[in-house]
Amino acid sequence: MSTAALVNAKSVLIATISAPIIYMLGMAIYNVYFHPLNRFPGPVSHAISRIPYFYRAVRGTLPFDMLKLHERYGDIVRIAPDELAFSHPDAWKDIFGHKNGEPEMAKAAWFYRPLDDPLHIVNEDTDEHRRLRRQMAHGFSEKSMRAQEPIIRKYVDLLLEKLHQNCKNGSLVISDWYNFTTFDIIGDLAFGEPFGCLDGCNYDQWIKGIFEGAYLGSFMQALSFVPWLKSTLLLLVPKSMQEAHQRHKELTKAKMLRRAAITEKRPDLIEGLLRNKDELKLGLDKLIANAEILIIGGSETTASLLSGITYLLLQNPNAYETLKNEVRSKFNHQGEINLISVNKLSYMLACLDEALRMYPPIANGLPRVCPKEGCWVLGEYIPGKTVLSIHQWALYRREKHFKDPNTYHPERFLSSPEFLDDRRDAFQPFHTGPRNCLGRNSAYHKPSQCCRTETSPLHLSKVLLKMPNWLLSSSTHVLSTRMYVRAPKSCSFD
Repeated sequence: MSTAALVNAKSVLIATISAPIIYMLGMAIYNVYFHPLNRFPGPVSHAISRIPYFYRAVRGTLPFDMLKLHERYGDIVRIAPDELAFSHPDAWKDIFGHKNGEPEMAKAAWFYRPLDDPLHIVNEDTDEHRRLRRQMAHGFSEKSMRAQEPIIRKYVDLLLEKLHQNCKNGSLVISDWYNFTTFDIIGDLAFGEPFGCLDGCNYDQWIKGIFEGAYLGSFMQALSFVPWLKSTLLLLVPKSMQEAHQRHKELTKAKMLRRAAITEKRPDLIEGLLRNKDELKLGLDKLIANAEILIIGGSETTASLLSGITYLLLQNPNAYETLKNEVRSKFNHQGEINLISVNKLSYMLACLDEALRMYPPIANGLPRVCPKEGCWVLGEYIPGKTVLSIHQWALYRREKHFKDPNTYHPERFLSSPEFLDDRRDAFQPFHTGPRNCLGRNSAYHKPSQCCRTETSPLHLSKVLLKMPNWLLSSSTHVLSTRMYVRAPKSCSFD
């Protein structure tokens, strides 16, 4: 090869290597100094790139890190080149509330649909969401919830029976048992059959597939900002993983077909969609997608709340005793606790609310996108296409909104004079606006039934921690940190 050719090849190589470096350097300078969001405070590393954001998200520490950032930078923090995080009660209405004729802020596609999967009620557009919600709302009505009560009670009774059998070993992985229960309940209410977790004392393969998919979803969200890399990696997925995914799809299809074959009317969550599937133009794929999102939204989140309230009650024996005394004073036996009578238990409901505040099941922000013409949040003009989010963990743990925020005080939800200055309007565990959680009413029903485990004669005497603070040690990844409790070797659930 001639000298000229070598020089030319060397120049091409240098240009190939230096071009992306120069581009990234130029983007970093633009993002820090010239981007429309450069007036908002935040770490420089987050202004330069989304890498720090996704590093925290994949590690599962994002909500804890957001609290530190808000404490340092204030109510509005720039957490990515194109994203602002808000930590103020008034931001709920500005971002998620009804817009009085104006279009709602769109959900960020990279977060809600990182893969080209069938759409469901959570990531559908506004009109389709409204149609689906209208049909699914019946399954969450008071009438339906009353009809569902025997189903829920059946699995809670089975939970108590299994705990009775297993507590003789001296310790329980109580977080697993809560997951077993909520998945069996929601499986029955969505597919017409349980997953058999309580009977088998283990996670069903279908559920394991859901958890694995949820964890991989964090990576897919990150890769959505590098489309060519995501496409390449998806092509390189090992054959074994592809086959496992296909088995999961076939199993889900079989479950839905069995549910669709049930002719009698059931008081479950999917009945409305099945009855009106032709009118809604719902094929099998969309029916499955909506059933799956119901299962994910109604199971692990409830189990997470139950684990949180168990930990908090056992760490706060005075609150635990007050709760047990309230139940015993209102009811002669635990079987009297139901959808209606639970409203007598004001302290139990306060315990659940305080657990939701201290350990929100959805701790990360659920991002929306500002319209292209821009929007106003907390009195600040936000440029169009900016991503906006509220991280519940960070919002609920700030002293400016809640007195003594890191201590469990159910009394704050009982109008205690000590907590009258709390910003109760900051507390929105089910979000607000037209896309708020459809199952917020049932979200209190299942925990109040399962809380019979806390108020029964079984005295879970101590949380066995592998880490000094289970709440702070819990990653946002499902099943990441199991919670062990110690129980007496002789216990009764009568």
